[in-house]
Amino acid sequence: MSKYLVTGGAGYVGSVVAQHLLEAGHEVTVLDNLSTGFREGVPAGAAFIEGDIRDATKWLDASYDAVLHFAAFSQVGESVVHPEKYWANNVGGTMELLAAMRSAGVRKLVFSSTAATYGEPVSTPITETDPTAPTSPYGASKLAVDHMITGEAAAHGLAAVSLRYFNVAGAYGSCGERHDPESHLIPLVLQVALGRRESISVFGDDYPTPDGTCVRDYIHVADLADAHLLALDAATAGEHLICNLGNGNGFSVREVIETVREVTGHPVPEVAATRRNGDPAVLVASAATARERLGWRPSRADLAGIVSDAWDFARGRENVS
Repeated sequence: MSKYLVTGGAGYVGSVVAQHLLEAGHEVTVLDNLSTGFREGVPAGAAFIEGDIRDATKWLDASYDAVLHFAAFSQVGESVVHPEKYWANNVGGTMELLAAMRSAGVRKLVFSSTAATYGEPVSTPITETDPTAPTSPYGASKLAVDHMITGEAAAHGLAAVSLRYFNVAGAYGSCGERHDPESHLIPLVLQVALGRRESISVFGDDYPTPDGTCVRDYIHVADLADAHLLALDAATAGEHLICNLGNGNGFSVREVIETVREVTGHPVPEVAATRRNGDPAVLVASAATARERLGWRPSRADLAGIVSDAWDFARGRENVS
């Protein structure tokens, strides 16, 4: 049994990873300031510290075997309006966390990175060697952290893995997606099915794709959690490994909407809207590095299954509220 600190473990992905660690028999402490996470999202069995990563020296000690780092602001639009918030937390906070790890002698890290580090793709599927040119302060802040981790590994022997996610969706037990405000397609379409939203906007239907709408690579949050546990085993002292995580094929906006209709049995009215600036036609990941280095393969790649799990979670939340 190992002992892990999960920063941001009261949020969507962090809570699912914390639950997987507990189920694997590990001891877990969640550190979260609850600015975007939820106290009830912390899995039963995990210790909880309400605090900020910038104060990590208060709690991080040599008893931890590794840190899994999810504590970041992640709204692209907000990052454009308030970039200073993203630099202070995502970059400044991680700098303090790395210093605390160095001081405590904790030498293993798995970092929640993002496909936003690539910006507009030069080709698809996207590989880890493709150019990184983020188009938002959010993506830039995550890329800055990746550079920071690379330096930490080279200079101080940190064993680190950055996992660059594409579109995470679905739910795992009582842990699911509930951002405020919500900006992700699947939960937004499910809000229409629940009657909480009148329609779903389709931003552009003239892209060079089979049905004219954008194509994105969706990955089940439980598959994502599996990758984090494998990354802990694969982390090597002095190396910073970067892996894309995705299913390797994409689904269009219209395919997602139609799948929600089929899974829920509810009508989902669409409203045509103009393209959004910076929306690439296709974003699909190559997960070859994750397969080769982590031994990871997604087992929940079916879109209907992803939507079904998200729907069960959304209905459960509706019944509670």
